[in-house]
Amino acid sequence: MNGQKLWARAAVMVLLMLTVMAAEGKKERKSDCGEWQWSVCVANEGDCGLGTREGTRSGIDCKQTIKTQRCKIPCNWKKKFGGECKYEFQAWGECDLATGMKNRTGVLKRALMDATCAATVTATKPCGKIPKTKLQEAKKQKKDGKKRERAQMD
Repeated sequence: MNGQKLWARAAVMVLLMLTVMAAEGKKERKSDCGEWQWSVCVANEGDCGLGTREGTRSGIDCKQTIKTQRCKIPCNWKKKFGGECKYEFQAWGECDLATGMKNRTGVLKRALMDATCAATVTATKPCGKIPKTKLQEAKKQKKDGKKRERAQMD
């Protein structure tokens, strides 16, 4: 009986060693493959919504080097800064009278899977109505005063 137990233990030990060696061999093969590099998400229709991205990797013993994955571009994100990057923006700055534009800065809040996004971005837009200067307001008051005088004379 003791001989049978010894053989059983030896067989189990050999089996465990073979399992460990096989697992190490598989790990080595996986390390031969490079990391997946993903393209940007491309919407199926229009600028946002469901789409696909393509992944590639290199390696001699890799079974799969190209694969496609489903993805989604949120429709409410600013596409100007990349449809996969979401920024938190400050309030609009003062109007630059020289350029007629105002700007604000956005800090990266969130990025979709493997997206390359700038840490900060700047957005600009036209000022719209430029506030009247004191000189313009003074001229308007002077005109209004003359109109009242004429109305009283008539």
